[in-house]
Amino acid sequence: MKVFVPEDFPRGGLPDDIVFVGEDPEAVFAVPTSSEAAEALGGMPDLQVVQVLSAGIDWVEPHVPEGATLCNAGDARSPAVAQWVVAAILHDLGGFARGHTSERWQPRELDGKRVVIVGYGSIGRAVERRLTPFGARIGRVARSAREGVEPVERLGEAVEAADVVVVLAPLSDDTRGLVGAEVLARMPDGALLVNAGRGPVVDTEALVEAVRTGRIRAALDVTDPEPLPDDHPLWTLDGVFLTPHVAGDTPEAERAAQALARAQILRHRAGLPLEHVVRPGAAAR
Repeated sequence: MKVFVPEDFPRGGLPDDIVFVGEDPEAVFAVPTSSEAAEALGGMPDLQVVQVLSAGIDWVEPHVPEGATLCNAGDARSPAVAQWVVAAILHDLGGFARGHTSERWQPRELDGKRVVIVGYGSIGRAVERRLTPFGARIGRVARSAREGVEPVERLGEAVEAADVVVVLAPLSDDTRGLVGAEVLARMPDGALLVNAGRGPVVDTEALVEAVRTGRIRAALDVTDPEPLPDDHPLWTLDGVFLTPHVAGDTPEAERAAQALARAQILRHRAGLPLEHVVRPGAAAR
């Protein structure tokens, strides 16, 4: 069985009849890790499964051949992203970004603060588990309503009493620009927007305007555009904390995602059902 993987992908005890290859038209399983690798999938007519090492699939889905099953990394990166979100919130509340520039500053407590999670999936649940011991009050928003979770149609109402809004929604036609000027305007003065999902889910122009006025602050691991041009105002605005899309890229998360991919290769080889299927194909039927 031929598997298209990056050169540094660890074999991890896979049997010898599983052959790692580069861009091979005979590959039946692929683990793309870059946009260039994703574009190469179209030249693999025998491809049955595409397994990514990320939770997000927007960068690879357009290139997955018809009939191939697409799987994401499930919870492999949830602990890392959740840790970044909590760290970003504590960094803001603790005043660390302002402590070295102000003669007088006052930290604030997370206890009692309302944190609204937009895109309440596996990462959102991991964030909630880590915030609850601090005494944070959690609001939840997802595509569809369920017990304890507001539907996305009520996003505006959900953020009205939020001290922190955490954006974790995946990028799709429905979520592009979801957090726009109207939603930002309904956030209370002094609130913090945290985006660890996808940059285009937040309207960048509206965010810049909201932060420029001093009404809200932002902690961003993802942006639109990405990477940000050197002259982009987000680099220099007071009240913005930026990291370069690294929240889920801990060594531990990378090892977990790679181990999941190897397990998926073995499951497919054995004819077992695949896990974390986000777009079924012939291999998942």
